[in-house]
Amino acid sequence: QVQLVESGGGLVQAGGSLRLSCVASGSIFSSNGMGWYRQAPGKQREPVATITSDGFTNYAEAVKGRFTISRDNAKNAVYLQMNSLKPEDTAVYYCNLVQRAYAYWGQGTQVTVSS
Repeated sequence: QVQLVESGGGLVQAGGSLRLSCVASGSIFSSNGMGWYRQAPGKQREPVATITSDGFTNYAEAVKGRFTISRDNAKNAVYLQMNSLKPEDTAVYYCNLVQRAYAYWGQGTQVTVSS
């Protein structure tokens, strides 16, 4: 199995920045996808950014140009640099890893952006 642990969430003022980190452990194959999803109260969980083991990235339109996803394959880690944060970015952010058609999830970390 795979375990994911997120860190870096917190409270930040609008326009500020946060950096989320996630480290995976367990039986991890070299070919996989990692990413960040978020869920606000009363809303569906939505993808924020994803990155393959080859380094290909994809971003939600709402965060494009403000967030940057990166990964370190040697550390089995994925990061999300969030700049120019807006109140609508407030949500629980979840780390995700997909391999062999199975998705693993972290426990989530709260990001709150004040106006």
